Amino acid sequence: MCSGYSIMGVWNDIESGASEYNRRDPPARSFAGSAADSQQAGLYQFFKVYDEEQLEYIVAVHGDSDSALLVGRLTAFQIDGLMSAFRERFDRDNFIKNLLLDNLLLVDIFGRAKKLHIPTTADRTVIMIEGTQDQEKNILELMQIYPGVGSSDFVTAVDETNVVIVKDAEGLREKDLSRIVSSIMDYLTANGAGDLRIAYGTVVQEIREVSRSFKEAKMALDVSRIFMEGVRMIAYTELGIGRLIYQLPVPLCKLFIKETFKGKDPEELDEETLATIDRFFENNLNVSETSRQLFIHRNTLVYRLDKLQKGTGLDLRIFEDAITFKIALMVEKYMKYMEKLNY
Repeated sequence: MCSGYSIMGVWNDIESGASEYNRRDPPARSFAGSAADSQQAGLYQFFKVYDEEQLEYIVAVHGDSDSALLVGRLTAFQIDGLMSAFRERFDRDNFIKNLLLDNLLLVDIFGRAKKLHIPTTADRTVIMIEGTQDQEKNILELMQIYPGVGSSDFVTAVDETNVVIVKDAEGLREKDLSRIVSSIMDYLTANGAGDLRIAYGTVVQEIREVSRSFKEAKMALDVSRIFMEGVRMIAYTELGIGRLIYQLPVPLCKLFIKETFKGKDPEELDEETLATIDRFFENNLNVSETSRQLFIHRNTLVYRLDKLQKGTGLDLRIFEDAITFKIALMVEKYMKYMEKLNY
């Protein structure tokens, strides 16, 4: 009790609230069914709070003074403001999710963006953080309080393992985005988020193109998982030839492998041969340097390359054949990845 009034309660369950107050005789139930937005009954002041024209809460204040009336109105106003803020946040989150997943018609995108006061034209990019199911909730909570997330950025979870940031990229260059992603990785790692992978798409100018940047970030995660083991941060623009292979139909890949390896299975290549090939590529097809790093005689390396040529018809000392073989190995990795997904 203070200054002749006290807030007795706020209910969104009118029946239980009314039952409690009926023991003290304020007619809460009759007020809930009335057309009035506020009402005084004896020593009680009642106020209604609506959510989109539906009665959601009743505020009850004990006291018949002007102070009680003012406190009741302010309390109802504050609750209404909190509900509006929560509803807008929920609506924005729902809008961003549907925008990313291409679940909205073009006319709906612009209409809802305008209603939610989201600019339709602005530089934005999508940053995608991939964790595990156990990590996803923790990552989302950490990113929602991350100092680097501005008022014009959006953070949401699109599924059980991925958290997405729609980042305001106004005035940012490629190196700036790389620095931002690196800072996010450091922040999450320092806060115990565990083993993560982060990718980001290109910068887009219109809100309808945000889903494209999202798809690019998702592709970057997939492509880096296949061809760039150990890489934890990747940009869509850094994917190189892996991006092209990732978009090839599997039947075409099988035909290419069959033609390249003359019907033989690439898995028949032993670890020694594969290690030799990788080092040979790393040294730009330099026989002398490769043999030195492998601690083998030059003639031993030449023998291995000759043996590979007899089996595949490809001489890795010739640039064109080396490129064909390199692509074939990447295609084989891609096919194995797709097989695992199908299983």
